[in-house]
Amino acid sequence: MFETLKSKILNKRAKIGVIGLGYVGLPLAIAFAKKGFKVWGIDIDKNRVARLKRGQSYILDLKPSDIVTLQKDGSVVFTSDLGAIKKLDAFIICVPTPLLKTKEPDVSFIVSATELIKKHMKHGQLVVLESTTYPGTTEEVVLPILESTGLKECRDFYLAFSPERIDPGNTRYFVTNIPKVVGGISRCSTEIAKILYEQIIDKVMPVSSSKAAEMTKLLENTFRIVNLGLINELMLMCDKLGMNIWEIIDAAKTKPYGFMPFYPGPGVGGHCIPIDPLYLSWKARAQGFETRFINLASEVNERMPCYVVEKIVSGLNKARKALKGSRILLSGVAYKKDVQDLRESPVFGIIEILREDGAKISYYDPYFPYFKVDGIDLKCVKFDKKTLRSFDCVVVVTDHSNVDYQFIAKNSKLIIDTRNALRDVKNRNNIVRI
Repeated sequence: MFETLKSKILNKRAKIGVIGLGYVGLPLAIAFAKKGFKVWGIDIDKNRVARLKRGQSYILDLKPSDIVTLQKDGSVVFTSDLGAIKKLDAFIICVPTPLLKTKEPDVSFIVSATELIKKHMKHGQLVVLESTTYPGTTEEVVLPILESTGLKECRDFYLAFSPERIDPGNTRYFVTNIPKVVGGISRCSTEIAKILYEQIIDKVMPVSSSKAAEMTKLLENTFRIVNLGLINELMLMCDKLGMNIWEIIDAAKTKPYGFMPFYPGPGVGGHCIPIDPLYLSWKARAQGFETRFINLASEVNERMPCYVVEKIVSGLNKARKALKGSRILLSGVAYKKDVQDLRESPVFGIIEILREDGAKISYYDPYFPYFKVDGIDLKCVKFDKKTLRSFDCVVVVTDHSNVDYQFIAKNSKLIIDTRNALRDVKNRNNIVRI
């Protein structure tokens, strides 16, 4: 069985299915299709599938022309028809793993995808989970569902975990040149998954188990959230001491060893950084262990929107204006620069507080013509002199590269700069930097 599947993969005859066509699944499906594999991109969101069939890309890192070309030559098929699963040799699960309101992991999407695969399981298939989750999910959740068919892992099918490593908007690192970590339930599953990924990725790093692969992803993101929490706390301290945290970071990063720069901001966004470490905290609590660093870093980062609003209030007070009734323009609503992605954006926390305090909110973001999420329904304003001058305060939440910050500085009454986007603007007393 192993040699048969290996031969199919090496000869590009293996039929691959990617379940979930978001920021992880779609680039992966395109990468396999470009290497000559027949790929089925499967998503229950019919609107998303329809857009892809029309050759539209909702991910900035992917060219619409690639999507059109690969569909025309039959390399990739986008579908919501779950019957396509019957044809496949390998499944890669890339579904969301959100948190519940209780901050516990929600693995319902993983369970649903696995149940779909289970209905069409056959001898000799490979299943890989890429969705970020707590250590043990592949072994404790996915494996029992698949083995309830009577098939056994390593004897009848293969099962592995390989954490996604996608950085939206990064023009240097993308699917094929970011090293891939792979850990199977068994050694044979690790090996066959490694062979599959080696067809599209420059370097594949096998680890001892699926748990080790799951933990690797959480270590990467926990490292980031803890350091972001640290730098945000130091920024708060520097504010009290009347010091410029950005100057201090620039000085510290001249050290050629032992220091890695992290930067403060209005909060931490994206699906990974604010959420993934909490999977680890949840798992640790189940074992009677408290992850104090993670919890403290999360608390500091979650407080940042409040700090931003405090700066808005302070700036308006100096202009003898109250927050209630003031017109506030938020520049940038994406969770980070140069991406069309709202997931866990700190802008949500800022908007919530401003609304509660009676401010009138508008936004400008070149990537979002409208903003309709969680009861927020706004349309992007024009970016011109008249518009900027009509607001009492402009808050730079996301520092997109295609925004003219010199123009904002010249035409705004008050600016709260949360990203150091106006660092080159000198001698202006209308800028409050955090």
